[in-house]
Parts: sequence; C-alpha cells; structure tokens
Amino acid sequence: MTARFLILSILLSQSVLGQTGGDWYIFRGDPALSGITSNRLPDQPKLLWSYHVGDDLRSAPVSASGRVVAGSMDGSVYCLDLKGQLQWKFETGNGIEAPALLYKGAVYVGNLDGSMHCLDIKTGMEKWSYKAENQISGSPNIWDTGDRPVIVFGSYDYYLYCLDAGTGKLIWKYETDNFINGAAACYQGRAIFGGCDGFLHVVEIKTGNLEKKIDIATFIASSVAISKNIAFLGDHDGTFSCVDLDKEKIIWTWENDRARLPFLASPSVTREVAVIGNEDKYTYCFNRSTGDLVWRFNSGSRINASPVIAGNRVLIANMRGDLHILDINKGNSLWSYELGSAVTGNPAVTEGRFYIAAADGYIYCFGK
Repeated sequence: MTARFLILSILLSQSVLGQTGGDWYIFRGDPALSGITSNRLPDQPKLLWSYHVGDDLRSAPVSASGRVVAGSMDGSVYCLDLKGQLQWKFETGNGIEAPALLYKGAVYVGNLDGSMHCLDIKTGMEKWSYKAENQISGSPNIWDTGDRPVIVFGSYDYYLYCLDAGTGKLIWKYETDNFINGAAACYQGRAIFGGCDGFLHVVEIKTGNLEKKIDIATFIASSVAISKNIAFLGDHDGTFSCVDLDKEKIIWTWENDRARLPFLASPSVTREVAVIGNEDKYTYCFNRSTGDLVWRFNSGSRINASPVIAGNRVLIANMRGDLHILDINKGNSLWSYELGSAVTGNPAVTEGRFYIAAADGYIYCFGK
C-alpha cells in the first residue's frame, strides 16, 4: 500500500490534470503539450452545429465542464454549451490569438495587448487580470508546484511569466533574448519552450531559475511537445528536431531540402511516432526514435494548425479549410470535409466529438 501511494503521489506531482474524461482543457491536450488523446474520433463525423462570433478566429478552442471556449480577434472570449448555445462572452479589449486554458472552473486567456485574464467558466465574470508588457500569443499552461497551482505563459516582451493561478500574483518572470510566441510545456516541474532567440529553454517552475539552454540556432515560433524527457519541435527554417533534455543534445533532425518552409504547427508525439504539419502543405510522420520518415500526406494547402492524434487516427486542418482524418500507420485520408475558411488553431477533441475555430468567425462542432 505504501509503494502504491508513493507511485500515485509521483504521478500526481507530474501533472495537474492530465486528460480527464472527455475534456480537452488545454490547447494540446495536456501540460506536456503532447497533442494526443484517449478520446475516440467517429469514423465519419457529421457537422452537428456551428456558431458565428462575427470575426476571425485564430485561437484553438478548448472544452471542459460542459463548455466550449474560444477567443476571437474581436477581443472577446466566447463560451458555448455543448449544443452550441452562447452562455456568455467577455470583452478583453484587444484581439485574441492565444488559446485559453480551462482549470477548476476558471478560464485563463491572454490577448494581444498583453493582458492575462482569469474568468469564471459559469458566469464569465472576471476574477483577476495581469498585464505583461507586450502581446501574448501562446496559451497559458498549468502546474502544481506542491505549494499552489500556477500558470505559466510567454510574451513578446521576451519574458516567461509565472502567476499564482488563484490570485494572479506574479511569482517570477524569466527573461529571454527575443519574442516568445508559443506555449511552454510543463513537465516534471520544468517549463520547456522555444523562443525567437533560437534557444530551447528549460526553467524550474518553482523558482524561475534557468536549468539549461539548448542552442537550436533559429526562430522557434511554435510549441514544444515533451515525451519521456525528449523534446520535439519544428523551427522557422524548416527543420524538425528531436532533443534529449538530459544530455542537452540534438538526437536527430529532418528537413525538406526542396522547400525548407517553416514549421508553424506544433507536433503530436506517441511512443512510436511524431506527427507535424508544415507550410509546404504536407503532414509528416516520423519514427520518434530514429527520425526516419514513415509517411507524408499532401493536404493541398499550407498547414499552420497542429495535428491531434486519437488512437490510430490523426486529425489535421489546413489554411484552405480542409479537414482530414488520416490513418496513423499509412497516412492515407479516411475522411475529409471542406470548411472553405482557413484554420490556424488545432481542434479540441472530446469523446466522439471535435471542435474547430476558423477564420470565417465560426466555431464548428463535428461528431456522431
């Protein structure tokens, strides 16, 4: 019993929530930003409903507690129920690119004037706000330090911030040498993120102290996925890298020599493969251990939205508004749908459903 209790305590200390039930409470599914889910996708999803917010939607939707939340470029946060009915909206005063985080009845969301807001998920009432010195484009992440849960997020003011999740009080901020565009992964008590300064930063969440800094040598605009102390990331020069965090060493890299276009999407990583989309229109699947290309799929348009892996399926979206469910083993399309409007944020996948936000201002719900 003592051994079981210790194992459970270790697991709980590694993540605040993990993925609970059908929720997709953070834009990549869990604090490690792995982009995978135990939820199942329908074989042939149908459009169940859509809701129009009236302006461009660039942030990925999230879903928990029977709610779907997305921020719009009109500066408002929209909260819908699972039938697509508006429950509330909150005006932040500036456009929203960053996906929200849902945690214990609260909504955390940042906007382009650098304001981080904490809202009540039931009412939309503001609990607190904090002002950074430049825009916030990446989702906040959540971690329990043992003393309290904290949220971690980056800004274009070059800082990574750590705030008390309950009060919004600043605990620490860590300075980099350039913009921070993506979200920080939280893994084993560390915040791990790439910056436009060309480094992969590993920062202790409890103290804000730098543990290590690994030279990637070019802009990292997207978020990093962490699995078994290995980081997977794409960069602006078109290189996809696998990095051993313990050894501070790049294990393997891959690039499309013919195109060398940016990876603006974030990867999804399982025990066997890493999957990511590129501006060259392709979704790529790699053997995570060797970096060998397993397959690639031409979506027909640029890919900025990150994929989601659900079992043996991969859900992708592109800048033409095409949605595909791919077979993870072969890379062939099993289902497709034409939205006709660009998608930059990844889907939120819940049990039997997924939600997509598009540039036409609609939030779409697909399911069975």
